[in-house]
Amino acid sequence: MDRELIDDCVHCGFCLPACPTYTLWGEEMDSPRGRIHLMKTALEGDSPIDSTWVGHMDACLGCMACVTACPSGVRYDELIESARATIEHEHRRAWPDRLFRALLFRAFPGRRRLRVAALAGWLYQRLGVAWLVRRPWVSRRLPQRIRAVESILPPVTLRSVTRRTAANTPAVGPARLRVGFLTGCVQEVFFGAVNEATVQVLTAEGCEVVAPAAQGCCGALELHGGREASALNRARRLVDVFAPLELDAIVVNAAGCGSAMKDYGRLLADDPRYAERASAVADKVRDVTEVLAGLEPRGGYGALDLTVAYHDACHLAHAQGVRNEPRVLLSRIPGVALRPVLDDGHCCGSAGIYNLVEPEAAAELGRRKAQALVATGADVVATTNPGCALQIGRELSCRVVHPVELLAEALGRTPA
Repeated sequence: MDRELIDDCVHCGFCLPACPTYTLWGEEMDSPRGRIHLMKTALEGDSPIDSTWVGHMDACLGCMACVTACPSGVRYDELIESARATIEHEHRRAWPDRLFRALLFRAFPGRRRLRVAALAGWLYQRLGVAWLVRRPWVSRRLPQRIRAVESILPPVTLRSVTRRTAANTPAVGPARLRVGFLTGCVQEVFFGAVNEATVQVLTAEGCEVVAPAAQGCCGALELHGGREASALNRARRLVDVFAPLELDAIVVNAAGCGSAMKDYGRLLADDPRYAERASAVADKVRDVTEVLAGLEPRGGYGALDLTVAYHDACHLAHAQGVRNEPRVLLSRIPGVALRPVLDDGHCCGSAGIYNLVEPEAAAELGRRKAQALVATGADVVATTNPGCALQIGRELSCRVVHPVELLAEALGRTPA
């Protein structure tokens, strides 16, 4: 934990109404400035890093709404990452917590493991076990965290296990850009349709898309979970993959992954072998909505008679400062009417693995977000992060999609 970053906080309180956990509980130590105070007391040796201290840090979603709200420019995102890394080094969690977190990080980072998990999920759903587990007399006997994992499992097909994004897809017509594409882990396995739509729309708009087969996990989930060493190793491997390629941009369609990759320059600044290349890679990372919004539309988009509510993913809006571009893209589709979501942009409760390790708070935030989305009366909810899609999807009966899916759908319609 960096003392200089801690001292930047003047405890003005502008972060309080922006913080989801402070909104939930009204407890000072579950606000950004309260957590910064706890970090300071731990750094000065005035308070131990015990289960109470750790509990307040664990309760933070890392949504970074406070970073946007802070008039002093406090880098709370860096502070909470550092605090969580400190927890992993200096605090021994209770064994059920250690076991659950270990299982999560064994399953999630990496497509090979997720493909095995997807196959197990397909069997779980296909054989009717899911139907049995969801019966109230069974589900209420399960640990809360296990219920949370089960509740966000999307419908799984065998195609989830076998689907691969092509290594190179040429542009339709004259090429305007040559872009790399991070296909992701959860995105590639469970949201392959989003990847397919991403490639379809990018190529229709004149982008050659390069998706290296050797790419792996970006390290975002481990970074947000305090597993700094393994996250940085994954970052180095991804830099090795993308740095040698001649690319105009590196496109990401998952907000959490894009946030982590744009930070590679800072994260690897002290590594003499990687600092320069990591910074160069980070400088090229763009969310897919940034790239498409920056291109004069070439694709012929047909009409979709839909009302759409756009949910700002925290790691796109707050971490990357990308808010307008997704809305610009949706407004390009004839017939689409955007409905505002009146909830001050609060987090939906997904936040990486937060909805699995803190299921009670996440569920309440998910319910509040769902109420705000339902109040729009929209036919479809659009968002730019797979975690948000899973979290919102379990609360709503309407479609939850990535904006590029609607663009790809519109490409298939005859333009007016």
